[in-house]
Amino acid sequence: MTSDLRARLADARLYLCTDSRRSQGNLPEFLDAVLGAGVDIVQLREKNLEAGEELGLLEVFADACRRHGRLLAVNDRADVALAAGADVLHLGQDDLPVPVARRILGPGPLIGRSSHSPDQSDAAAAEPGIDYFCAGPLWTTPTKPGRPATGLDLPRHVAGRHPGRLWFAIGGISLDRLDDVLATGATRVVVVRAITEADDPAAATRAFASRLR
Repeated sequence: MTSDLRARLADARLYLCTDSRRSQGNLPEFLDAVLGAGVDIVQLREKNLEAGEELGLLEVFADACRRHGRLLAVNDRADVALAAGADVLHLGQDDLPVPVARRILGPGPLIGRSSHSPDQSDAAAAEPGIDYFCAGPLWTTPTKPGRPATGLDLPRHVAGRHPGRLWFAIGGISLDRLDDVLATGATRVVVVRAITEADDPAAATRAFASRLR
């Protein structure tokens, strides 16, 4: 199972974080559209959910991911990731230590790590038990209020170190900024608003996916 997940992670280029689409009321349709159009990994990113409510939403995510053969990621909470049968647990800098998360999860799911500076990225690239890491935010973003932007210097630094671990650039990446991001040496990106707020999320996804591949 883990080797299959790692192979699918290695093939992943486009990682989407989305809320539950509560205001739009179209979560199943949205997930089918973007997963069918080229999103490789999808994560529910919505703060202040009770565990039961989050698990109910993750059932919708998991069902869509199974249909499309994509990876489901859970943010922060190892217990929720375990209960949801998620493929990936993503940990921030201040979340559970990786060995503790692994004891909760068991051997199967993958673990990712956020990083926000060259030192943190270097540490994430070498941290035992991590399968991938994210570097950013490259631009300021409302999904991370108060977090200073790193600019393109951070992905340029990471790419220049040639880490042996997969990594994603993240933070304010829009389609018109994508070429600048790819020019740093990044080959994988995490996207939020450029897809979730697009008039046509599937078309936006296809545009990202085609340029990333």
